[in-house]
Amino acid sequence: MRGLLLIIIVLSIALPFSVFSQTHIYTLYRNSVLDPSMRIHIATFDASDGIEYNSGNCWLAARLFNDQDGIKTTFWCEEGRSKGSSN
Repeated sequence: MRGLLLIIIVLSIALPFSVFSQTHIYTLYRNSVLDPSMRIHIATFDASDGIEYNSGNCWLAARLFNDQDGIKTTFWCEEGRSKGSSN
């Protein structure tokens, strides 16, 4: 019975931190010149400063990349860790 109680206590402490860490992460992607539907991981923003900080920095980076002359790909951000490349 003590073991079960200990597991419940540990999970009740650990789960909120894991949920927090996943919901405050943003990932920067770009597509490909050859395949506009492709998702290529560029960077992950997962600082402990919160969602506004990570989201703001990710979208700032995307805007700076997109605003360069001669860029033929598109950069964008998505909430969460990298979902990998897709084509």
